[in-house]
Parts: sequence; structure tokens; C-alpha cells
Amino acid sequence: MNTPDPNDPVFALHEGGKIEVCPSVEVRDREGLSLAYTPGVARVSQALAEDPELAYRYTWKGNTVLVVTDGTAVLGLGDIGPIGALPVMEGKALLFKDFGGVNAVPICLDTKDVEEIIETVVRIAPAFGGVNLEDISAPRCFEIEQRLQQLLDIPIFHDDQHGTAIVVLAALLNAAKVTGRNVADLRVVVSGAGAAGVAVTNMLLDAGIGDIAVADSKGIVTTTRSDLTSVKADLAARTNRAGINGPIAEAIRGADVYIGLSSGKVPAEIVATMAPGAIIFALANPDPEIHPDLAGKHAVVVATGRSDFPNQINNVLAFPGVFRGALDVRATCITPAMRLAAANAIADVVGEDLSPLMIIPSVFDPRVGREVAAAVAAAARADGVARL
Repeated sequence: MNTPDPNDPVFALHEGGKIEVCPSVEVRDREGLSLAYTPGVARVSQALAEDPELAYRYTWKGNTVLVVTDGTAVLGLGDIGPIGALPVMEGKALLFKDFGGVNAVPICLDTKDVEEIIETVVRIAPAFGGVNLEDISAPRCFEIEQRLQQLLDIPIFHDDQHGTAIVVLAALLNAAKVTGRNVADLRVVVSGAGAAGVAVTNMLLDAGIGDIAVADSKGIVTTTRSDLTSVKADLAARTNRAGINGPIAEAIRGADVYIGLSSGKVPAEIVATMAPGAIIFALANPDPEIHPDLAGKHAVVVATGRSDFPNQINNVLAFPGVFRGALDVRATCITPAMRLAAANAIADVVGEDLSPLMIIPSVFDPRVGREVAAAVAAAARADGVARL
């Protein structure tokens, strides 16, 4: 039971909420009122009705993102509902503004129905320049994102998938450098075949990672299994070139890289079977699949999702800059090339500071958002999805 404690700084910070709406212009007299509202606003409304693209210039649309959840996969808490999800969505909006200069509006939907979620977002989308899907459970999240992108001409981005994948790839690119490896030669194990696991695997494949074995709660995802969803079956067809079967321990033996995106623990004796100079990303939060102290005994590079250990894999390194770049060029979508450009930009920020304890920049490094936005905007233009 988490009863609010007035002496708890966490509850104190959240009192009254973490975001608010502030005017961008001042109305101090009748003249100002007539410009900001009636009768002056009618002229702007008429112009936008005739040319909807003007909304990007004369409303907040060009710099505002809708953050949508149904509360079914919140942090490591699971299905806690729309009200329980609201503090997290407020936090997301706060990070959008602080790290990307992007306005964000949190919307928590009281439905788990895929059709209702899609219809609701489509109906309120005209006021926004993009949609960030958040904390929606798999496999529904895949269909929701795909269909929304088909129906709307603004970027749709499921951060639990793609934000995680971008930052993981950035960290892995630098971890490979630190350990003197070529990414094409890496043998990777991904623990977890949910939204993050699927997206990370897809992005690593796009980046040319050597071989990847994915495991869920029932073992390695292979084409020989008859219990796979369509998403996992597709994943099985494109991974596990070595043909490993059985529990995840079989894949970890001799692997160069372990990426934990589940809550499953890995015993010390299994960690010890990894290849020399291993790379371990244990990203479950707050309790990593492999504790960093144990991981450090067997790996050269260790990363977690926590801020109290080096190499924090945090999505805030990606999503503010991704949307900043997409909005700056009025992109119609976020392509795989734009996500890859974001990952490379994050990795490049580390520069000469690269070391086993610094494979990823600090979330507070002001260069990150700028570099990611510029790289994403350039990739959008190259892909032909930019309108500016």
C-alpha cells in the first residue's frame, strides 16, 4: 500500500501535478482580447479552414505531441489503469518540454479495446503534430501503431518500442568499439519478446548485427515452436541463425552480448558462460535481470536502466530529439532510417569520452537533443517524408 506521506519528497514533488498549460501571448486589454479571441481569431480560423497546413504556423500543432496510453503496461507495474498511468504520462510530457522544447499533452484512455483506442486518437489528432504511444501492452501496441500510421499523416511513435531500441543500439555500437568487436560479428541474446524486445531485435537486425537469439518466458523463440503469436513467428523467421533451441541458458552460452528486456533473472553460473569480454545490458527496472556487481565480474561493459550505475539506457536520450527533428521538418512519419540516424547521433555524442563506463552520454548532456533532432530531420528529408 503506497499511502501518500507528506514527508516523502516523491509525493511532495507530484502534488498538484507536474505540468501546466501556460499562455504564449499576453492579453492585458480589450485590443489584445480582440486579437487573441473574438473577433480577430475568426480570420485565422477561416484561413485555416481554407488551408489546413496553416495550422502548423498559426496554432500550437507544429510543436505539440499527443501522449497516449491505456495504462496496461506502465513501467514495471503492469496493468494499473488510466488513472494510475497519469503521473507517468505527466512525467513524459515534462521530459518532452525540458529535453526537446516540445509541448506534450497526456491522454489516458479508459479502454483496452484496440478499435476504440485507434478511433479516439484519429478523432483528436487534428490538433497535434505527432502521437507518442506509451505503456500499451503487447501485442496490441504493434497493431495500434501500425494502423494509426496508415490513417494519419503525422508521426506515430511507440516509445516503449522504438525509443528503447534507439538507445540500446547507440549503446551497443559504442560497446562494440570499446571491446574491439565488429557489430557484424556479434552474437546477441535478447531476453524478452514484448514490445521492447521485438523493436530492439528489429533495429539491431537493420543495423547489421551478426546473429540474434530472442527468448521469451518459454524459451528461445524458434520456428519449431507452435505457440508463437504472428509477431513472434515473424521474429523467429529472421533470427537465431545458429538454430539454438531450449531455455535461454542455451543461447547465453558463448554469447557476446546479453540484452535484458524482461524481469527474468539470470543466475551467476549462466552469466559465467558468456564469451570473454562480454557486454551485458540488464535493463529491467528497478531490479536488473543481472545485478551490475555480478555482471561486472564477467563483462567488460555493463549497462542498466538505472541512474545509480554507469551507462544508463534511458529513453529520454531519444524521444525528445526524435520528435523535435520530425516536427521541425513536418515529417509525415518516423522511418527506420530516422531511428537509425538518431541512434548514431546519440553514439557519436560520446566521442573521445568513450570508455567501458561511458558508452552512452548523460541524459543531461545538452548536445544530445540537438544532435538527434538534426540527424532525424536530415534522414526525414533523405527518405522523402519531410514537408519542409
